[in-house]
Amino acid sequence: MALNIKPLSDRVLIEPVAAETQTASGIFIPDTAKEKPQKGTVVAVGNGSKDHTMTVKVGDTVLYGKYAGTDLKFEGKDYLIMREDDILAII
Repeated sequence: MALNIKPLSDRVLIEPVAAETQTASGIFIPDTAKEKPQKGTVVAVGNGSKDHTMTVKVGDTVLYGKYAGTDLKFEGKDYLIMREDDILAII
């Protein structure tokens, strides 16, 4: 299924990974205690600008800041849209 969102300029659309529901020792984490994920998969990439060429590409798994980006809900799925500069690393 193709996504009908195309980020502009140096922006990137990311699908965050699901938050952990259970710890390594088997304890279940309630919804109120879950942390916002800081890892996700790049779904769409803008064209960049004349001063900025894009480094990430579709399919890359990336780490980003805890409060980076803007939350977006599209066709029942959660996404984040952010500038490429807010991405900390490619995994």
